[in-house]
Amino acid sequence: MGGLLGGSKPDTSGAEAQIRAQQEETSRLRVQAEQDKVKLAEDLASKRKARQRGARALLAEERLNPETGVSETLGSSGGV
Repeated sequence: MGGLLGGSKPDTSGAEAQIRAQQEETSRLRVQAEQDKVKLAEDLASKRKARQRGARALLAEERLNPETGVSETLGSSGGV
């Protein structure tokens, strides 16, 4: 009669397995969120760098020092 009055523990293996699965899912989502955060920061840094370097594309590439520009002007054929 001891078994009828609570002498044995109830089976909680199903609930424990569900808790473990939820903990694993939470851990996986936390890692995913961290990876997304790092990726977003890298993308923002890349875009910022591209904006800062974008003006350099307009500088003359023909010279060793592009900031000084090109000495030729359009239409100067030298024969007038």
